[in-house]
Amino acid sequence: MEIIFDMAIAYQVLWGLLLINTIGAIITVFRKPRSISSVLAWLMTLVFLPGLGFILYAFCGRGIDGEIMYRFSKDHQNRIAEINGIIEQNNQYFRQTVKTVESELLKNYFRNMEESPITKGNKVTFYTDGKEKFEALFEDIRQAEDNVHVEYYAFFNDKIGNAFLDVLIEKAKEGVEVRVVFDPWGGRTNKNFFQPLVAVGGKVVPFITSRNLIRKTRLNYHLHRKIVVIDGKIGWTGGFNVGDQYLEVTKKFGYWRDTHARIVGTASFTLQEIFIRDWNASVMDLSDALEYEDRYFVVPEKEEAGNVSLQVVADGPETEEQILKGGFTKMLLAAEKRVWLQSPYLIPDDSMMNALLVAVRSGVDVRIMIPCMPDHPFIYRATQYYANYLQRRGVKIYIYEGGFIHAKMIIMDDTISSFGTTNQDIRSYALNFEVSAFAYNREITEELAQIFEKDMKQSRLLTKEMIDNQGYWLRFKQNFSRLLSPIL
Repeated sequence: MEIIFDMAIAYQVLWGLLLINTIGAIITVFRKPRSISSVLAWLMTLVFLPGLGFILYAFCGRGIDGEIMYRFSKDHQNRIAEINGIIEQNNQYFRQTVKTVESELLKNYFRNMEESPITKGNKVTFYTDGKEKFEALFEDIRQAEDNVHVEYYAFFNDKIGNAFLDVLIEKAKEGVEVRVVFDPWGGRTNKNFFQPLVAVGGKVVPFITSRNLIRKTRLNYHLHRKIVVIDGKIGWTGGFNVGDQYLEVTKKFGYWRDTHARIVGTASFTLQEIFIRDWNASVMDLSDALEYEDRYFVVPEKEEAGNVSLQVVADGPETEEQILKGGFTKMLLAAEKRVWLQSPYLIPDDSMMNALLVAVRSGVDVRIMIPCMPDHPFIYRATQYYANYLQRRGVKIYIYEGGFIHAKMIIMDDTISSFGTTNQDIRSYALNFEVSAFAYNREITEELAQIFEKDMKQSRLLTKEMIDNQGYWLRFKQNFSRLLSPIL
């Protein structure tokens, strides 16, 4: 009788703890506004992983820190207005290359959502190979005369990481201003790696979201931007991080296929403004904050100019508006002929999914290219789920088999395209600090289309038969990962 009595008490205690855990989960999840999918995903995590779920939530589920939002909102608005005036004045020297109803709507959307001015007369060069990209970038840095500003998500302590560091050290020794913002969680690199640069006058700060590990850190919020600005007039952005795996053929990934852009022109002003904002938000001592000096915003000489109109747009969790996702949605809904898209991750939320389906049901040629292998298992299984779902509804899904495709690119019809750091997943829409450029130019759109077509030759078209042959265990993993997709 005594054993039975003890077991009864134990069951009562267990059920009591589970009840407390469930009530706590409900209170925790509903404390801040969230999407329904995010609410359900976190409820599942908290309820079915008692205790452990709350630890995960403490690091990954809390909203972004109030101090971070305050720092990002504290910009030099008057100086930014002056810089935009310089851009507008420079624009007068260049004719409008593309003027369609769709392009004007997209431009106005970004202008109304935040200060993302149209910049004309840019010259854009694309790099799809890591070795070629870093050779060209290093050459630009070696030619720098006044300032080099660098911002990367992943900066690895390996051959290319140290080669990059050596180039920066060389310029700092010459008296060039060198500043670096990095996310310690990206390449698992801490500030000690950059100490040789700091020793010769360079300045380095970890991004603000990595600060105060226990009390304030938000592991779910990452600096996913890749920005380099040189002498205030040459800008770089795209998908490549700094690490050997992005240059060499590795056993895990094979060849790394990405898209990065070198931009000469006033579009680099917006990249510079983003860098300054991120730097000022991240410095510990506000006396280290940057001012919007003229030497950071230099109009290139006329012989350096191109004919590309660009709009560089930053987005992140410091604002409730998902600006970049809205731009992608607008491209899908405005398309009349085609939308071709490359992304390593395909985890759209409901609004993006609806836009894709509206486009394909309107007769638009919708093609999406994804990798043939995972770099994150749960994310890849969720990507497979959505790829299967969209294929059944008329979207052409291409599985790239030439290595690992990490490019983030969209083509709309013949005149509008986008490239940058933003993946097609909920993390990039709502959790990461991202940047993408929108080009209003036929030549650029055609160049990106040719890159896409070249990649198609190394891709396999997903078919109904391929989906039907997927085993039950694989389908289970896809469905389970899809349930967790709002918090992946």
